Amino acid sequence: MSYTVLARKYRPRNFSELVGQAHVVQALGNALTTQRLHHAYLFTGTRGVGKTTISRILAKSLNCVGTDGQGGITDQPCGVCQACVDIDQGRFVDYTELDAASNRGVDEVQSLLEQAVYKPVQGRFKVFMIDEVHMLTNTAFNAMLKTLEEPPEYLKFVLATTDPQKVPVTVLSRCLQFNLRPMPPDTIVSHLEQVLANESVPFEVGALRYVARAAQGSMRDALSLTDQAIAYGNGALNEEPVRKMLGAVDRSHVLGLIEGLALNEGARVVAMVDEARIQGLSAATLLEEMASTLQRMAVIQVTGEGDTTDPDHASLMALAEAMPADETQLLYSLCIHGRADLGLAPDEYAALTMVLLGLLAFKPGAVQASTEKKSPNLRPKPLQPSEPQASEPEPALQDIPPFDVIEPTSDAITSIAPEVAVVPDDVLEPLVVVPVKETTPDELMVRHTPTAPDGLLTTPEGDVWFTTVQRLLAEERVTALVRELALQAQLVAIDESVAPAHWLLRIERESLNQGATRERLATALNEAGIAATLAVELGLVQDTPAKRIAFATEQKLADARAVMENDPFVQHMMRDFEATIVPGTLKPQDTA
Repeated sequence: MSYTVLARKYRPRNFSELVGQAHVVQALGNALTTQRLHHAYLFTGTRGVGKTTISRILAKSLNCVGTDGQGGITDQPCGVCQACVDIDQGRFVDYTELDAASNRGVDEVQSLLEQAVYKPVQGRFKVFMIDEVHMLTNTAFNAMLKTLEEPPEYLKFVLATTDPQKVPVTVLSRCLQFNLRPMPPDTIVSHLEQVLANESVPFEVGALRYVARAAQGSMRDALSLTDQAIAYGNGALNEEPVRKMLGAVDRSHVLGLIEGLALNEGARVVAMVDEARIQGLSAATLLEEMASTLQRMAVIQVTGEGDTTDPDHASLMALAEAMPADETQLLYSLCIHGRADLGLAPDEYAALTMVLLGLLAFKPGAVQASTEKKSPNLRPKPLQPSEPQASEPEPALQDIPPFDVIEPTSDAITSIAPEVAVVPDDVLEPLVVVPVKETTPDELMVRHTPTAPDGLLTTPEGDVWFTTVQRLLAEERVTALVRELALQAQLVAIDESVAPAHWLLRIERESLNQGATRERLATALNEAGIAATLAVELGLVQDTPAKRIAFATEQKLADARAVMENDPFVQHMMRDFEATIVPGTLKPQDTA
């Protein structure tokens, strides 16, 4: 005896056996009971939800004559009369099914409509069922419009489609439309339990849950997967074999990933992604499972309770408490949108890793923890006034960290009238502002003696200021405008006859000579253990930390250019092939 697959063996034969479409059953049942029958019905929905099945049940309800042969239109067809048996077996002459996917032309539709002029041979009604009706051509649709609008009283149209958006509105307006819903996973699990009990097949509920999720709302797919799982499991449905057959993700793996993210354990997350790679788990499936789990966590966080029948309920409750609600929403969004990025990355597991680590990059807790880890190295302990400052070695020019030139903002600019001294009350050391005066290059040359090669006029005071600024930069005591003021200023005089010593700075850019900026620079010096008062004047500068950095960079670039030009191969290319070195393409490289 040949085996009948579960999807055909357990196909509903009446409305009471139909699963998951109670709203359609109620509407059609009431219409059949009161005999308020429409001439055209349109059933829409995804594959495997019962469109063709309902069409056949409706045809039986219209043509059933009962067990005694005296019955009429009913919402409970008997299933044993000649009409019911013939419709179930597909040989009822008054019930015609047309597959529009392979018969989509106007000729096929006209051939069908030619039968409409003849009355039923066996039954009470002729029923024309057109499956995947959206595949018909526009000409075919136009050919059936008149008959569809005003058919003979003995003719009923039943149309089915998975894509109602492609059906012309002229057809939709002539039909009574029913939208069949995808099956919820719990409904599929419940139905599979009944089917397997009738088949005497042992099963685990966890295995049925995997099948229900893989079916994605289609009962036919669920029954087909059940057939496959029975064969794979040698007559039984156990959770682990079914999970491997479907390539599904172990729930413990998903829960472990979310727990690692909740606890900011980045290394654990990366290790679990590598484990998923070894097991051959689908990255897209993993993100789907994580999104589903996070959705249930969000519900628990809002309502305080979840589905107690879920075997993972205790774990979900714990994770809902461990992960803040905003992080749950963020991770859910990353998982949903991350699926679109999997195909763009050269490796889907690399993309999966970046999606998951994205939460650790954006979540406030992780950023704060990362900052706290690095903070001891970023801000060394300030020197005390009693500690000798001369013990620190002078930094070399090539060790100068890069700096950004940031122009002052409007709210940081304060107008200070010339020749007015401003001494803030809240500053530990007094800050002196002297009258603005101009200094000629001759006066500058008389005051300072060059101590460096041509191109940079260095001074002893400049050495002191350069070392001081290097300390402030290394300890990150000056930023933004304050750092720019320190780099662009030249120390022109040191008066040690007073305590604390008086330092005179000169700058060329008046925009840097602002009260708030000078105050913060003085405060940074005091915090570094340097007891000095500052005075700032405008004038021509020759020895600033910025100029020393630029000079060092230019020297290194000149050395790199000399190395390149003295290279035998380069000389050969320039001599024999008239090659040139493109300006701006040479960059010096530091060697360890």
